[in-house]
Amino acid sequence: MRKVLVFGLVLFLTAPATAQLRAPGWQKFRIVKTGANVDVPMAIFSKSVGPPDGGDGRQFESEDGRAKLTVQSISNSAGDSPARFLAKKHPPANIVYRRVTPRFFVVSSYRGKSIWYDRCNFAGRLINCILLKYPAAEKRQWDGIVTRMSRSLASE
Repeated sequence: MRKVLVFGLVLFLTAPATAQLRAPGWQKFRIVKTGANVDVPMAIFSKSVGPPDGGDGRQFESEDGRAKLTVQSISNSAGDSPARFLAKKHPPANIVYRRVTPRFFVVSSYRGKSIWYDRCNFAGRLINCILLKYPAAEKRQWDGIVTRMSRSLASE
């Protein structure tokens, strides 16, 4: 009986960690034409709403429409660095978070009652991006999701 209790306790204590590693709904989304790929929580972004404006990729949104995601590859025919490309886009002055490296940039801020987050990785003549918008009131719940998506954005 004691062995069963100990085994049950071990299962109970390790279950959350295992479940977290295999978060339900996470799938690798890949842009076939460019090889860009990212982990997407498909349980959240359950609606595919078509291709993005310009470039290759896909737009998604949550069932209630409060969260939106664009996964996109665009041409970098000018050979811009992340800093130069970002400057050309004339980002708003009220950016709360900005990180620019030789290989990528991340910018994020508030717009009304939403947070927007853009990350673009530079891979040769392609720029692979994720653009997110989600409710600011749910920031803490989104932090882990945004982090995983941002870190998983890659090229093949």
